[in-house]
Amino acid sequence: MKTKIVISAAILVAAIVSAALLHSADLHPMRKAAAAPAPPRVPVVAGTVTQHDVPIYLTGVGTVIAYNTDIVRAQIQGQIISINFTEGQQVHTGDLLAQIDPRPYQALVDQYTANLERDQAQLANARTNQTRYKQLGDKGWATPQLIETQDAQVGQLQAAIKADQALIDAAKVQLSFTRLTSPINGTVGIRQIDVGNIISPSSTNGLCVVTQLNPISLIFTLPETVLPQIQQQQRKTKAPFTVLAYNQDNTVRLGEGQLGLVNNEILQTTGSIQLKANFPNAERSLWPGGLVNARLLLDTRHNGLTVPASVVQQGPNGAYAYVVNSDDTVSIRQIKVAQISDGQALIDSGLEANEQVVVDGQYKLQPGTHVVLLHGKAAQESAAQDAMQAPIP
Repeated sequence: MKTKIVISAAILVAAIVSAALLHSADLHPMRKAAAAPAPPRVPVVAGTVTQHDVPIYLTGVGTVIAYNTDIVRAQIQGQIISINFTEGQQVHTGDLLAQIDPRPYQALVDQYTANLERDQAQLANARTNQTRYKQLGDKGWATPQLIETQDAQVGQLQAAIKADQALIDAAKVQLSFTRLTSPINGTVGIRQIDVGNIISPSSTNGLCVVTQLNPISLIFTLPETVLPQIQQQQRKTKAPFTVLAYNQDNTVRLGEGQLGLVNNEILQTTGSIQLKANFPNAERSLWPGGLVNARLLLDTRHNGLTVPASVVQQGPNGAYAYVVNSDDTVSIRQIKVAQISDGQALIDSGLEANEQVVVDGQYKLQPGTHVVLLHGKAAQESAAQDAMQAPIP
């Protein structure tokens, strides 16, 4: 009897232990599932797709040229007796720049003037004789030959007076050339000759160069493929295009002008078209010979969608962007970019207004990644750190 009681107790204990083990085995996976950590969130900097009017630019590289450039050369030979300008001086049309010794040319004027006065005196005497001979001829006291000879002499002296006057005029022109004056309004460059030297028309460098800086011109090039767009827009607007000039790194705006010319031929060697724009240049920010970036304002996109330029990524299928979904995950969206200017990308398709897109930190993302959006100082620090860690494309 005692043996049966011991066996029953042992079976009961075994059943209780087995039930406990089974219950523990059922709860363990649930505990493990409950204790599993949430997927990590990747910190990123995000921005919003904005909608506003966006200017459409065609960009090219150009060279600044003076509106007018004149080399002041001598038209006669002579010794320079005075320099009447300072290098870099602003001059106006007709201002005296230098004086050539005028004495030889003044002497010629005086000589031809004396010849004129002599011939005028002889003409007066010949006319007096002509009158007298005609009176004698009317009375039969002078032969017709004598009268005709006197008439010829009067005509000869009249012609001599005209020649004398022409010589005087020519000598005065030569005398005026002793004054080297500015042909335009502009800035005087480096002086090429000093006082006391002989200057002549064969002097290639001349006296100096006068350059007109206000207004000023810019010649720049664009690919020939954009020529139809320019022509179409010209027919549509029938107004001059606006051209903006920037320095070489596009950090300083140098001036705003108007397109004056689309050249009449395409450069076959480069496949480009030359354009010329004129700028008021009141502040003289543009300088002849300078290399600048030109932006031709072709059109304005109304209600265009823009994002920071760093949003645009390049992949095997073209441009794409990471879009932040409502559940804080990201997805890839293929986009079409119209232009990138001033750090902003104009989007043709692929995004909608007010959507959130990843601005910085894309290299850490994959479709479906959970993200946490950084703002303020944290966003700046993350952008700086990513700039050092991001792989080189």
